[in-house]
Amino acid sequence: MKRAPSSVITFLALSVLAPGLLAQDPTPASQAYVPPRDPLVQEKLEDWRDRKFGLLMHWGLYAQLGIVESWALCSEDQPFQDRGGVPYEEFKRMYFGLIQEFNPTEFDPEPWARAAKKAGMRYVVFTTKHHDGFSMWDTEETEFRITGPESPFRNHPRANVAKEVFSAFRGQGFLTGAYFSKADWHHPDYWSPLWATPNRNNNYDTRKYLEKWESFKAFTYNQIEELMTAMGPMDILWLDGGWVRPHATINDEVRSWGFDIAEWEQDIDMPRIAEMARGHQPGLIVVDRTVHGPFEDYRTPEQRVPPGILPYPWETNLTMTQSWGHSFQPVYKSSRQLIHTLIDVVSKGGNFLLNVAPTPQGTFEEEAYDRLAEIGLWMEVNGEGIYSTRPFSTFGEGEDIRFTQSKDGASVFVFVLERSGDEVSVTSLNSSALPMDEESTVSLLGNGRPVVWSQDEEGLKIGLPPDLGEEDRHAWVFKVVPLVR
Repeated sequence: MKRAPSSVITFLALSVLAPGLLAQDPTPASQAYVPPRDPLVQEKLEDWRDRKFGLLMHWGLYAQLGIVESWALCSEDQPFQDRGGVPYEEFKRMYFGLIQEFNPTEFDPEPWARAAKKAGMRYVVFTTKHHDGFSMWDTEETEFRITGPESPFRNHPRANVAKEVFSAFRGQGFLTGAYFSKADWHHPDYWSPLWATPNRNNNYDTRKYLEKWESFKAFTYNQIEELMTAMGPMDILWLDGGWVRPHATINDEVRSWGFDIAEWEQDIDMPRIAEMARGHQPGLIVVDRTVHGPFEDYRTPEQRVPPGILPYPWETNLTMTQSWGHSFQPVYKSSRQLIHTLIDVVSKGGNFLLNVAPTPQGTFEEEAYDRLAEIGLWMEVNGEGIYSTRPFSTFGEGEDIRFTQSKDGASVFVFVLERSGDEVSVTSLNSSALPMDEESTVSLLGNGRPVVWSQDEEGLKIGLPPDLGEEDRHAWVFKVVPLVR
């Protein structure tokens, strides 16, 4: 099997501009959110909203090269699709041939699940298949899979990777979610070998070759049914590849993404898929990303935090490093930055799905474990202000103050991201907006001791205790309770 030259692999490892640079506006005015009608889905969605913090993992053949997932297979002229000067067809042969080399013999998801739980995470989404079509479970629909005849990992006791991941995290009390790409650049009925592949879309007119498209639809349906029947209880079906959609749903938001839009239908019949999936997994949350309508139970702004509170369930998905997939030269975000992002997201009513990319050997890097551990220490003290909360009337003040409130509205949590002086003045909690009386208390999470406070029409003033702690606290959380409304 011919590999790319080492110089090329080094270049590719540096080409880590993530597709999140094309992040979509999560609040298009023309597309109203459609809440689920099924009571079981409503119940599961409420549970998901209470959990707030989840783990996303991008892992597949692309880890072997240290590149941004499988995007280099795409012929579009995008920075994250650069192949380092390797001719396209040569690169594609090399990439698909990685099935013969990808052998993560150190794979064990149990330490991942334990570390995520200690970090305060409460749900997981795992890439069962990215756009390259490589299936990370023992699918019967294709030999291009982790247990396929060309895979050196096929006889490993944990070879059915996705099932092992879901089982490990379910054992730690997590909700489990299956990431699945609707596009499949390896399947001959999506990217047919009869024609060139000029962009991310399927490469033939589905109106002329209806039989081929129907074959691909059946393949997609069958693979999703496997995930819904062979992985144990599933809570979320997280569908990527938003260009695979009914043509009628293409709007200005889609056109703004900056890639060629197919003239023909790429409708995979989501009503039939959702009905099947929920038949096997009652209450399943379905997230057909960016295809606004009845099969997008929550929305997923990518690599960004919206500027304010959104009126529907949503989730920011963000990388711990500069890339979704494993990089040989990772640049990790600081624990402080990640904690502040979590606070910002939750204050605006969202969930935070943080991506960690396993290595080609099937491990987390020590830096990832370190970040998870540091976040966990903060969450042990301050999780009450995160879990099962909802946005206050305003999400915060300036850069350094954020709010949440308990679901019953009995408590407000004030997050102080930067300490300045011996007092915090919060104008949003003035006596008109949030009247308090002599029975009200303000306390610092972590020690429970009341702190000195005063309130007037100009705001709530909170005295900072002298033993507040410094940078290792990352952010301080004050609980204001009870409130007289």
